[in-house]
Amino acid sequence: MSVPATNVPHHVAIIMDGNGRWATKRGLPRIEGHRRGVETVRTTTFAARDLGVKMLTLYAFSIENWKRPQEEVGALMGLLEYYLKKELETFVRDRVRLRTIGRTEELPEGVQKVLRTTIEETKHFTDYTLVLALNYGARTEMVDAARSYAAAVAAGKEKLNDSSWSTFSRYLYTADMPEPDLVIRTSGETRISNFLLLQAAYAEFVFQPVLWPDFTKADLAAAIADYNRRERRFGLTSEQLKPAAAK
Repeated sequence: MSVPATNVPHHVAIIMDGNGRWATKRGLPRIEGHRRGVETVRTTTFAARDLGVKMLTLYAFSIENWKRPQEEVGALMGLLEYYLKKELETFVRDRVRLRTIGRTEELPEGVQKVLRTTIEETKHFTDYTLVLALNYGARTEMVDAARSYAAAVAAGKEKLNDSSWSTFSRYLYTADMPEPDLVIRTSGETRISNFLLLQAAYAEFVFQPVLWPDFTKADLAAAIADYNRRERRFGLTSEQLKPAAAK
């Protein structure tokens, strides 16, 4: 399934959900669902690029995920480190830039090390970017941004009375990233779980019943096709969006 290039969202963000349920349905340990989910990360990364997406953000590990059983958290960190080491050569070969958002400094040292290496090795690529949201939570991001902004005001770098969204947004993790055009959540759940709450204010949302390990290029293309059927008004009316000659 293909999508006309002019209608492809520039930035797609995905809440990857359903790994545990995928495994449970098959009588497998939850970690097997996460292993299969990692494979889907790889295929989706390149499927998005093939469809014309320029930036893909994946909600890989949330602030709240630390509350899961210690064994599962440890396994997730191990899978993340394995994935990054395995994909580094591919990212460099295929010119995929890796970025992260979140409190990555709180991740295990092994994960931090391979993240730093991959980010450094791919930082010069500009055609396509994969963003991993790691130890991320939108509310935490707001707290961190407010703290940094307040410090800038105290230091005389910002003027409080001149504050605006464009000013404050420079202190978010996503400061130099475009806002997402399309947010997808798999597994049939219809909530956004503390993900890009500010950045997704005008994004289109698509909720799909497929569990993440079963997510395919066709599912992604279907979500983009759904996006294309919608009218993005950004507070305007349909009439205002029409070209003058068409009115």
